[in-house]
Parts: sequence; structure tokens; C-alpha cells
Amino acid sequence: MAVKSFKPKTPNLRYRTVVDFSGLTKVRPEKSLLESIQRTGGRNNTGRITSRFIGGGHKKCYRKIDFKRDKLNIQGRIESLEYDPNRSSFIAKIVYKDGERRYILAPHGMSVGDTVISANEAEIRLGCHLPMKNIPVGTELHNIEIYPGCGGQLVRSAGGQAQLVAKEGDYAQVRLPSGEVRLVNLECRATIGQLSNLDHENIVIGKAGRTRWLGRLSHQRGVSMNPVDHPHGGGEGKSKGGNHPVSPWGQPAKGYKTRHNKRTDKFIMKDRRQKL
Repeated sequence: MAVKSFKPKTPNLRYRTVVDFSGLTKVRPEKSLLESIQRTGGRNNTGRITSRFIGGGHKKCYRKIDFKRDKLNIQGRIESLEYDPNRSSFIAKIVYKDGERRYILAPHGMSVGDTVISANEAEIRLGCHLPMKNIPVGTELHNIEIYPGCGGQLVRSAGGQAQLVAKEGDYAQVRLPSGEVRLVNLECRATIGQLSNLDHENIVIGKAGRTRWLGRLSHQRGVSMNPVDHPHGGGEGKSKGGNHPVSPWGQPAKGYKTRHNKRTDKFIMKDRRQKL
């Protein structure tokens, strides 16, 4: 879908762009697949802020997405393509032959009336869901499982696509959008195709209020705070006081490796930071 711009009748419309939703189906979301969302404001169960700069935002309901695709060997038809306020990609509503309806992540190029299926052996077609061992090398994938049966956890945002690079032993080598090449068990399942809404990365917010609609408060700089609130606080002007960039709790903010998970290091064939 294309990006839609506006005539600069007001200052905030001058640079603002939105995705053109003309290709989506004009229907209300399926009531049986909606859940309410409890707003936290970034606070935990004791009322303390654990995630800063979260608050406000437009009211919305959660769409229950079928990441597991565990309805096997039953063909489904795409009934509608819809917008989901909780994620960057679009979603598709499937109606199965037995009448059940479910939401899935919509691949790029999918249209109303297409058929999809989740099975151990199926045709390599857009939106079909099957195990890695039965997917040809070089296929574009999304919604990839890390552990068999746990549901898709990798490559779920707009325009995302991974590529099945090779198969060796009990594992497949998958190149993720970040450039990382990771080993994934051949019993893990994945969906064929690239995710929809490729123009999401080209969107220009245009004004601060639109960010507030998304539930994001303004991010306060450390140098504008007092010394009691942040290591960068105090001083005259934008002065860090000679300190290297750190978080409010003293953790280095640039160049400091935060990954400490040796248990899964063996599954990373090529780190995303390595240069070609």
C-alpha cells in the first residue's frame, strides 16, 4: 500500500504521512476475537513506574492473533484484511470450513478470497503454515517458532521477512531481518511469505500529539534534570559533568554489550553486528 500525504493547510499536516488503507476491508472487527486491554501507565502491581514515558493513548481492544496456527489440515478462506492498532502489520480474518474464525498476520500480496492451510505437508503458497523440514531452501518466511509448538515468535512486524538459508542435521539456518543467521529446529513451524504494510517504515509522525495518541509520553533528557534524578543532571547548559552517557541507574548507554545469555549463543551462526 502507498503512503498518503496531505496538503499543508496546517503546520502539522505539512510533513505528516499515513498509510493508505484503501486496500483493507471496511468491516468491524470480529467481537469474539476481541479482548480488553488494561492500561498500566508503565507501573507494576505496587504502583511504581518500571517503564518510563508510557501513558495516554487512544482507546483500543486487543485482537487475538493465532500465532500457533494449530488448526491442522482444515482449509481456510481469507474473509477480510483489517487494521490492527496493536501491531504494525495488517491482519487477516480466516473463516474455516467448519465455521470457526481466527485472525492471522497478513502476508504481503494476500487478498480476500485466497485460501490458506496449516499442515505438516502443504503447498508452498502465501500464508500457508508448515514445519521447516518441509519448506524448500530459499523460501521467505515470517511468524517463526523458536521451540516446536510454542507459536511464532520471530519476524512478526510490518514488512518483515526471514529466509531459509540451509538445512543441516536437526536444524535449519534462518537469516533474520537483522542480518543474524540463527539455527532453528526443523520441527519448528513458520508461515510462507513477507509480512504486509511494507511502507510502515516510511511513515512521518508529523506532530508530537500523534505520538501521544500512540501512548508514548515525551522522553525527558537526562541533561535537563537535577543531579538527584540523573547522572547527567546539573551544570550550566547541556553539560553531562564529564560523565560518559549512562542510564539513570548508571549503565553505559553506548557500546556496552547487554546480552548475557550463553545458553543460546550456540544457536547464533552469524551475529547481526558482524560486517559482511
